[in-house]
Amino acid sequence: QRCASTNSATTARLDLVWEAFSSAQKRRKEENARGPQSCAWRSFLARKRRINYAARLPSGRLNDAGFERNVSSSRTPRQRETRIVVEWITSDGLVPYETAVAQMEARAAEIAAGTADEAIWLLEHPPLYTAGTSAKPSDLVDPERFPVHTSKRGGQYTYHGPGQRVVYVMLDVAARGRDVRLFVEQLEHWVIATLQEFNVSGEIRPGRVGVWVPRPDRPRTAHDEVAEDKVAAIGIRLRKWVSFHGISINVEPDLSHFEGIVPCGIAEHGVTSLVDLGLPVTLEDVDVALRRTFEPTMGLAPARRTQVTA
Repeated sequence: QRCASTNSATTARLDLVWEAFSSAQKRRKEENARGPQSCAWRSFLARKRRINYAARLPSGRLNDAGFERNVSSSRTPRQRETRIVVEWITSDGLVPYETAVAQMEARAAEIAAGTADEAIWLLEHPPLYTAGTSAKPSDLVDPERFPVHTSKRGGQYTYHGPGQRVVYVMLDVAARGRDVRLFVEQLEHWVIATLQEFNVSGEIRPGRVGVWVPRPDRPRTAHDEVAEDKVAAIGIRLRKWVSFHGISINVEPDLSHFEGIVPCGIAEHGVTSLVDLGLPVTLEDVDVALRRTFEPTMGLAPARRTQVTA
């Protein structure tokens, strides 16, 4: 009885399969009888299915028919973040001003093009004066004392010379927020944090770019205010949102060399240095402090987004 039941079920399934096959064959004969247009339409649909399938496969040759996937149109390239490296460069000896400017401009262009890392350049210049974009001719008191270089940085007249640590900052300001005012404030706070490493309290003043040190031991000013001396100057320029020029910190320069100009156009305040403040500090000591305080004040180097093809 069980065998008869099994054979009956098998026969029923075979009848269903044969019926489905026969129906498919009948539909195909009917379509062929409609003429060549129907065949062309089926070929078009088949080709379309192959193309849709190709778009879901990896790039390169996809099948024997030669369909290839167009990466640019089928998928947006992925982006990968890479941390920008800040290169620290220290030059021995006195670097001529024109040489330094040429190298800064070249490096800034490379940073803007994405072919070089950001850089901090530590160096000294021979004795010279530079005139910023706001310099007044009347502030050049002794034009014959040292060479005078016209600079495209912001600010007025300043002095560079041996014993002064010049810090040229070639940084991507666009990647750091495109806020120039904030960037200058960060530079000021970087100098203040560096001075604090030697227990020197540097301060900033509205309308007076740079870092100042109160001198209560000095005679008060004509406005009966506590005397202040400038210990660091700041002047930058941007090109394609990359900074160059930067900071100068007076470590042990000859302060009499400042007498040939009105430093930064401010006559009622003087200049000082770390050694003038009684600190036996060297340029190397300042370099260590600058490195130690850079990230806490200037922030981590930003991430640069690069395209990654699939």
